[in-house]
Amino acid sequence: MTKLLRFFRPSHQHTAFSATMLLISAVMLSRVIGYARDAYIAWVYGAGGQTDAYVAAFTLPDFLNYIVAGGAASITFISIYTKFLAEKRDADAQKTFSIIITVMTAVMILGTIFTEVFTPQFVSWMFGPSRSHAGFSPQQIDLCVHLTRILLPAQIFFYVGGVVSAVLLSHRLFLFPAFGPLIYNVFIILGGVVGGRHFGIASLAYGALVGSVAGPFLASVIGAARIGTGYKPSFDVTNPAFREWVKLSIPLMLGVSLVTADDWILRHYAAAGVGDITRLTFAKRLFAVPIAVLGQATGQASLPFFARLFNEKKLKEFAGTVNDSVYRVSAASLLATGWMMVAAVPLIDLVYRRGKFLFADTQTSAIYFFWFSLSLALWSAQGLYARAFYAAGDTLTPMVAVSAITAASLPVYSILFHAFGVVGLAWASDIGIGANLLALAWLLHRRKLVRLGELRWGELGKAALTSVVAGAISFEVAKVVPLVSAGHGSYLADVLQLALVSVTWTAAVAAGLWLLRSELPGDLRRRKGAVYPAVAQGESKEILDAGTQP
Repeated sequence: MTKLLRFFRPSHQHTAFSATMLLISAVMLSRVIGYARDAYIAWVYGAGGQTDAYVAAFTLPDFLNYIVAGGAASITFISIYTKFLAEKRDADAQKTFSIIITVMTAVMILGTIFTEVFTPQFVSWMFGPSRSHAGFSPQQIDLCVHLTRILLPAQIFFYVGGVVSAVLLSHRLFLFPAFGPLIYNVFIILGGVVGGRHFGIASLAYGALVGSVAGPFLASVIGAARIGTGYKPSFDVTNPAFREWVKLSIPLMLGVSLVTADDWILRHYAAAGVGDITRLTFAKRLFAVPIAVLGQATGQASLPFFARLFNEKKLKEFAGTVNDSVYRVSAASLLATGWMMVAAVPLIDLVYRRGKFLFADTQTSAIYFFWFSLSLALWSAQGLYARAFYAAGDTLTPMVAVSAITAASLPVYSILFHAFGVVGLAWASDIGIGANLLALAWLLHRRKLVRLGELRWGELGKAALTSVVAGAISFEVAKVVPLVSAGHGSYLADVLQLALVSVTWTAAVAAGLWLLRSELPGDLRRRKGAVYPAVAQGESKEILDAGTQP
């Protein structure tokens, strides 16, 4: 019990394993709250023009945050800050933090003012009618402009909270950053409940704005105040560390990764039909749950440890750590894919169908979820490869590559959308993220940082084969419980089919891995090796041991 309480103590310095477990727990809890948020939106507003406008309103704020501050929070800053800490240069670390916060907050404020002025032009260009397809109606455009202007100032607090969070991560203090998103989602729901009658769907945007202050900003600032950051306002742009940060960050700010742009592209084309943005977004958000648990939480926890290994010139351990992380996350993702594809309809129905979100909306969203599920391993693994580059202090190479892939993917989205409709966008998303992953993996291999040949391909093959067989068996067994009666879905049938699919899939996976003599179950059970085995086995063990101290 004492160890468990210490695990949740704000000042507890985590190991790679405990950091990952904490972040996975926080992500799971945040996703539960996120589910409540989306369920509330589906119940009150359904899949219609208002909800489409609300979802689309996040595009310009996300774009501003990505372009202006994309390289700052928990990416390039962590690499520089961690390097100073490793070299015992705490004063330089604090000075760099002060300059980056001061300068970039001023830039974010100016960027927010600029985008507030030109919001109508952006929304009309992004979501208005065009020669290729229909877009938002004039009423939807006006609503989207209004909601966008409410959401834009939140990016200032996201930015500051992100950089402060990076300081905490560099000190292996993960609790406060982990729960910022949870608080943010709670306030979106509160905004809708408290202000929905008076402000309508705009109450959700007001809730998001307040949540950005209470969650990502205040949670991290309070955590940083406990350890002291040494912040002093400074515009010393001639500082060498600040100039190094700018050099590393510019590629991230100017480059456009498909990981981020995918949502923007999907919204642009899906604006052609009423409710399509909402149904596609709900499917993508549910798909994002396993991505967050398997990929993002592991990736967020990994970056400080990747950076420390690389900065200590332990390149063999660095490569082994990255490869083993990719293997475990990819294998687990491949197995999960089989379950997700079979469970698509009852899962979507349980999560979203209520109020104005009908069973017909469930069926359409489930189709998108089914196809998104194919790329789970691709999304999870590419995040780890990207962080391997960032830990090595190279942001230019990956961002040039992924920007080129994003540009090359645009015609693919257009062609598949016009040929197959919205489902073609899900296919294009899978193709694009697959190309993104291949590019990052090949570039790391070419630079001799992380060898592809050292990845455990045999075990990945066993996981893929097991997933296919388990999914096929589960699909046939699921037919025992029909979901549709008289054109309507049944929550009881959803639960029964999910339970039947889950039991069948679990048994089939266990049997398949046993018959194939897979080492994956043992690999996933190994406590300290769960994410960073090379470190846990004694090579650079001081990194883990230091994290167990009170």
